[in-house]
Amino acid sequence: MVVEVAVGTGGEPESSDSMRTFGAMVQALREHAGLSREELGERVGYSKHTVASVELGRRMPDAAFVEGAEEATGNTGAVRRAAAHLARQPGLAAWFRQWARMEEVAIGLYSYECRVVPGLLQTEAYARAVSLSVPPIPNEEELNERVTARLARQELLSTRRNPLCMFSFIIEQAVLERHTGGDEVTRPLFDHLLDVIDRHWNVEVQVMPLRTPVHAGLDGPLQLLETPDNRWFAYSEGQQNGRLISDLKEISLLHQRYAKLRSQALAPGESRSLLERMRGAL
Repeated sequence: MVVEVAVGTGGEPESSDSMRTFGAMVQALREHAGLSREELGERVGYSKHTVASVELGRRMPDAAFVEGAEEATGNTGAVRRAAAHLARQPGLAAWFRQWARMEEVAIGLYSYECRVVPGLLQTEAYARAVSLSVPPIPNEEELNERVTARLARQELLSTRRNPLCMFSFIIEQAVLERHTGGDEVTRPLFDHLLDVIDRHWNVEVQVMPLRTPVHAGLDGPLQLLETPDNRWFAYSEGQQNGRLISDLKEISLLHQRYAKLRSQALAPGESRSLLERMRGAL
């Protein structure tokens, strides 16, 4: 099953976006648990029509629905945490918000990126440069919202989380060679990446070298996430859209691709040495 998350005109969140993204996540978890809308309704004490209304973003769930859905879908904490963010969350793209909420309870997150440095590893200057590179160019308020939201998410890397979340990042060398924002932005970015590697024993960074004749990531970026009850979800993003994926066969395929990418990228120690050399060349 693939959940497509709609966006409004020009990619801006629509007025009921938070309700739709919450509903889409509930639907993904319900289907992953093998429950029909009627079966979930029986467990939470509501009709299947009410469940449908919540999943389609037409009805605001009350506390009883949230707690019932949480229990019915495995007590991962995802439903309860997502409900706390039903109000508009500025700065994050509409299609990304439900995934961002799941990140908050994840115990494992794997990310392959071939476009930009992953948001969890960006500096403020790099985040601003990225936001100002792609039309439509945001105004000052929108820019500040995006950057603030992106930097706030980096608390997810904390080694104080319980349970600890393990991170694997694979970044194309070409992304680092691009020097987005110029050398004055790239120098501190390299310093930051090296600092994250040194301070966070739960973070592994690998660089995919420029010359890789056989490459498992040619279909684009991907992310994999493991929940506290060892369920797996995936996320894929493109132009003006994103997908939350819970289908087991598709997730298995993405696991195979990520495993291949890990074997094709430089080892963590070699990746760190390359980052140091690239920093020294600036």
